[in-house]
Amino acid sequence: MATLVLTAAGSLLGPVGGAVGALIGQAIDGRLLAGSRKGPRLQDLKVQTSSYGAAIPKLFGTMRVAGSVVWSTDLIEHRSKKSGGKGRPSITSYSYTASFAVLLSARPIRSVSRIWADGNLLRGSAGDWKSEMGFRLHLGGEDQAVDPFIASAEAAGTPAYRGCAYAVFENMALENFGNRIPSLTFEVEADAGPVGTSAVLAELSGGLIGGEAGTQLHGFAAVGDSMAGLIEALRPALGVELVDDGAMLRMVEPDAVATDIPLASLAEERTETLPGAGQVPAALTLTYYEPARDYQAGVQAARRPGGVATEQIEVAAALEAGAARAIADEALMRRAREQGRRRIRCDWAQLTLAPGRLVRLPGSADLWRVAERGVLRDGVQLELRRIHAASFASAVAEPGRSVPAPDHLHGPTVVHLLDLPNLDETAPDVPRLHIAAAGPSPGWRRAQLLVSLDDGASWTPIGATAAPAILGTTISALGSAPEDLLDLRNMVDVQLLHDEMALQDADAGRLLSGENLALIGDELVQFGRAEPISAGLWRLSRLLRGRRGSLPSAHAIGERFVLIEAETLLAYDPPKSAAGAQVRLLASGLGDAIPVETSVAAIGEALRPPSPAHLTARSRTDGGYDVRWVRRSRTGWAWIDGADAPLGETMERYRIRIVRADGSVQEHEADSPEFTYEAADLGADLTLGSVELHVQQVGSGAISRPALITITA
Repeated sequence: MATLVLTAAGSLLGPVGGAVGALIGQAIDGRLLAGSRKGPRLQDLKVQTSSYGAAIPKLFGTMRVAGSVVWSTDLIEHRSKKSGGKGRPSITSYSYTASFAVLLSARPIRSVSRIWADGNLLRGSAGDWKSEMGFRLHLGGEDQAVDPFIASAEAAGTPAYRGCAYAVFENMALENFGNRIPSLTFEVEADAGPVGTSAVLAELSGGLIGGEAGTQLHGFAAVGDSMAGLIEALRPALGVELVDDGAMLRMVEPDAVATDIPLASLAEERTETLPGAGQVPAALTLTYYEPARDYQAGVQAARRPGGVATEQIEVAAALEAGAARAIADEALMRRAREQGRRRIRCDWAQLTLAPGRLVRLPGSADLWRVAERGVLRDGVQLELRRIHAASFASAVAEPGRSVPAPDHLHGPTVVHLLDLPNLDETAPDVPRLHIAAAGPSPGWRRAQLLVSLDDGASWTPIGATAAPAILGTTISALGSAPEDLLDLRNMVDVQLLHDEMALQDADAGRLLSGENLALIGDELVQFGRAEPISAGLWRLSRLLRGRRGSLPSAHAIGERFVLIEAETLLAYDPPKSAAGAQVRLLASGLGDAIPVETSVAAIGEALRPPSPAHLTARSRTDGGYDVRWVRRSRTGWAWIDGADAPLGETMERYRIRIVRADGSVQEHEADSPEFTYEAADLGADLTLGSVELHVQQVGSGAISRPALITITA
């Protein structure tokens, strides 16, 4: 880097004093630009640290940075116990949260927009959160107060980090991050709009560097306290040139007006030293941050004819692709122009030729740039770089393709509280409800749940919903059909909540294994064909009706549709005393201004055996009837052994109700799937007209719906 000399101290003492002041200024300049000349690397801003002494960047414009964790609590363990149901042990689940603070910038900022956690969006561009937690942002003012949460957890003397911007997270759920604090990165707006390199250097130098020249940057991160390192980081890419104007170091355009050195001032001139053939690059690549690709590292390359050498430079700045390509082209052009070096000695009159100035030597129109200036006993020594005219065509720049993290709004919650027939291979002994929830936006994730069994007098939290379910509404009617045949006549159109929800076909084998089970209204239906009609609209056909013992029926437009999948249903077992009671549910997600409420009468469909099948009555020679039926079970739907389904109840019992034409009823019980209707009883009953036989299976917790047959005289 050029040797820079301040002469402001000598400007008050005349020409001789100016020479003395140049030496004084050189000492001042040495303090300003002392230290390591290693600039920030791109990787420095992408990896979150918690190491003592880690450098905190001073942010300008808009940048994406990881920051440093400066405070955190231990992981906080939360335990919850849930009954495993009949014959199963209770299950204890554990979850963890943590609170922590992340230092973002060593200078004040305006705001934080998006936040990524392990590469996925935690906070979207609209300021919406993808999961629930407490968050506060401290902008870094000099009057910044201590964070109240940190102060409550620490002893007196908690730092306020005045002058530094930082973010505080309270009780972040760590379930989705492997029960650890995730690696966070933040899109930070430090200044409104782009920022110029001149403004950056002016602020960081305390006003000792000024000027209007310089490149406009989308964002920049200044790391460390060395101006030498900062300028060394900027100069290869941006061609930063500083000239001492007697008051400050001023940035100048690379092609500023040249100064002619008179022949009389030239005391000695040495021969020009030319660079080797491989020293002037034929190609130059610039690595930077690309805002159009969520601030991933971008590369722009510039090439010129001839030569084989290549050069790689990087700058910890955010740049648009076109600006980065232009910088790469200009940087390569400078290297092509600035070939050859020469050392000259001049008299004291040329002391004002500071590094960065353009000069001409006597008898030549060539341009030279002052690279270094030294004060000797008898004059001034200048190191010059030749400036050659060079140009080449610049190509159009492209930012490249990227796959950004989805940024969907969470949106409101749509929730269904379902009293379904038993879906498991074991029979529950308490009422079992299921909760299915989703949202009209693909960004919906989960909602917290409260239930009330006393009409809202008290509410009990039961955790969060399961994964988003596929929900929708019927927009066409569905006719009735028997449950024992494949329904090839009817079809139904379903509008799903959003376009990213999808359904699929199922062949006969997959249908037999229970796939494509859905709730339409209160009937469980399987569908073999799912045909996409338009965005989010599907036509379902090849139907199996009345599944799992539900009642096949006709359905109107506007009934609910819920795809039944284990991973999207949350099972909730109210106490057995709640059977038949009203259960109220509140769901509250990130996008819900107020909780969403629904309710159901917990009749206990999961406790209810399916109604008997194949009910028949065959006449006997004595005039009576042998009534037979086939038992069904609320377990064993897979029919593993190919013989009979398991009983699923503590004992086998049936209730037979004989309903006469006048409405009177006789009841009988049986412990096997048969009943003998004696001739004398039948004859007496038929004198009043036809007779209806209702057969129900008595389960351990509920009784089935009746199978019905009519006997006439």
